[in-house]
Amino acid sequence: MNLKDQTCVITGAARGIGLAIAEALSKQGARVVLADVDAAALAAVNLPNSKGIVCDITKAADVERLASDAETAFGPIAVWVNNAGLARHRWIPDYSEAEIDLMLAVNLKGTILGSQSALRRMIPQKRGHIINIISTASLRGVPSETVYCAAKWGVRGFTQGLQEEASPHRVRVTAVLPGGVATDFWTGASTRQAPLEKFLSPAQIADAVVRVIEMDDYCVARELVLRSLDDSDFSVKPE
Repeated sequence: MNLKDQTCVITGAARGIGLAIAEALSKQGARVVLADVDAAALAAVNLPNSKGIVCDITKAADVERLASDAETAFGPIAVWVNNAGLARHRWIPDYSEAEIDLMLAVNLKGTILGSQSALRRMIPQKRGHIINIISTASLRGVPSETVYCAAKWGVRGFTQGLQEEASPHRVRVTAVLPGGVATDFWTGASTRQAPLEKFLSPAQIADAVVRVIEMDDYCVARELVLRSLDDSDFSVKPE
């Protein structure tokens, strides 16, 4: 896909990986819609040919409004990146019910709702690309990230089903599984030792996403795992 003048929607776009993807798409000439629940952070972003929309991806009406407003602003949606996500780092007995609900809602339900809105618009077009930013936490269980892992395993399974339903309509779906990325994901993660200096940068993830989108429309990268050469399963802090 040639990204010039294509309408691209990115959730969780006010910071981190989402913002890096928005910046990378903008550099390729895309019309970028940045969605985030954090209105203040979103307002601080300034990219050419872009629009910021405050959106709670856990609410279907909000996500549908996001899609509709994106089309009104820039035309038919060509790319939809489900990037928004969050984690709470706790030992299993210490999670509150509210934290469990929040992680499942943002990571899993939010991806499902975003994919629904994107697919409803891409099927009639017979063209489009949905990118789900997941995690290598969908490949293995990680201590102190158990609920996050559960959500991301769910997203990976959902994405595999989405790929099968979308492909007959010429809609591409890619799962991107980053390993360690140096973002504020690790802020307050007292249960983990995160060697940020060994992790990838958000810009490196964004570069890979752009390359995947720019492949010929007949070719789809179904799953892409991204880790730095020095990224390994890091140790748990001793009690």
